[in-house]
Amino acid sequence: MNFRLVLRVTGKTLMVLSVTMVLPLLVALLYREDPVPFLLAIAITGVVGLSLSLIRSDDHFFPREGFFAVALIWLLVGACGALPFFFCGYFESYVDCFFESVSGFTTTGSSILTEVEPLPRGILFWRSFMHFLGGMGVLVLTIALIPSLGGRTLHLMKAESPGPVVSKLVPKSSQSSKILYGIYCGLTVVEILVLRLAGMPWYDSVVNSFATAGTGGFAVKNLSIAAYNSPAVEIIITVFMLIFSVNFSVYFLILCGKVRQALRSDELRFFLVVVAVSTALIAVNIHDTVGTAGESVRHAAFQVASIISTTGFASTDFNLWPEFSRMVLVLLMFIGACAGSTGGAIKCSRVLLLLRSIRREIRQIIHPRVVNVVKLDGRVVDEKDVRSVLIFFAAYIFITLGAALLVSVDNFSFGTTFTAVVTCIGNVGPGLEMVGPMGNFSAFSDFSKLVLSLCMILGRLEIIPILVLFSGTAWKRT
Repeated sequence: MNFRLVLRVTGKTLMVLSVTMVLPLLVALLYREDPVPFLLAIAITGVVGLSLSLIRSDDHFFPREGFFAVALIWLLVGACGALPFFFCGYFESYVDCFFESVSGFTTTGSSILTEVEPLPRGILFWRSFMHFLGGMGVLVLTIALIPSLGGRTLHLMKAESPGPVVSKLVPKSSQSSKILYGIYCGLTVVEILVLRLAGMPWYDSVVNSFATAGTGGFAVKNLSIAAYNSPAVEIIITVFMLIFSVNFSVYFLILCGKVRQALRSDELRFFLVVVAVSTALIAVNIHDTVGTAGESVRHAAFQVASIISTTGFASTDFNLWPEFSRMVLVLLMFIGACAGSTGGAIKCSRVLLLLRSIRREIRQIIHPRVVNVVKLDGRVVDEKDVRSVLIFFAAYIFITLGAALLVSVDNFSFGTTFTAVVTCIGNVGPGLEMVGPMGNFSAFSDFSKLVLSLCMILGRLEIIPILVLFSGTAWKRT
């Protein structure tokens, strides 16, 4: 293990993080709020980052170093991102600050705050801005800003990027990062402008767009998006939550004029079918509860988009919906968005590959002599990729059950405990009962908050990098 190089890359990332804190600092100054929390956080993060980046090392960087570096970076980014919360005085302990920070960067959106509106505008801006930074990936931003990382970047992108298959859009990884961020920022700006045209204040438009783009869900109102009581705002955010749930490679193909190739994506079609069917089922199920057919469809579409995209916004308290609708939402927490998007959970491509693998096994039993293969987008999927999907799915389920067992020591109900873990490892945000859309995670013990924080990072990095970090063999020098 090339520890010196890992620490050096970590240092560069922390330096970039300290620079990003300048923006919420300016917001705090704009609204004449105390800038000290951000000044201290910038100083501490910058000094630590600079110290690590000055470590001399060779350039031997392999996949093991990539996974190890990404896991370490996300843990430290969560720790440093918590500093403004810690110094602002609105949080009871550093564990609460760490939970909120990790929830922000992993775009989970779960919160320990019972009320958000009393917080300073600068702190609220930082909460949402963390979603924006974490949505595309803090390392993708670092690679885009520091192309001097050179050939090491592909290993970092593979470890951080969501989805079973990671490839560069163009030959250079740094150029790919710039393209991704260009699309990401462009769509975010469009949403800000559209929300402003719909009557939302500029500040709210910006922070809610950050939360939507990163599919995070931190809101600046206690009632989330329901507080605006605006069908137009709900429809706009619904559309953009779905937009940011799609693989960004699809948008790249569209920009290149390859519209047909983009629309032939099996994963995109599967995603849209799941959204449409889930919306229809829930709309019918909640019709008697909500009232009119229009409101039923609007609330169903919003919450389906919010959960499958793993954003976690709320237009209503779906915790009060019939059991069938709540169960559909829990299933969507497992499925999640498309690979290569800013969404979390298992991902539609993995679910699709898993279903097609099951179908192949059934066909193989019926026709033992027939050669059956698994295809995606018309191409045969390599058996190694199929195997990795099965392993990931098994690890995801085992870790979810193990974490639920650990969190159960707080002695809350099964619905609260299980959905708290599911929503955290899926980077969704709200669960059911105590952790529903109008609830929070403040009642959990510090131990459970740390377990849930680790679940968030595991889910965001898709398990393997964190397992590498805690693997004894990874620490050996070779």
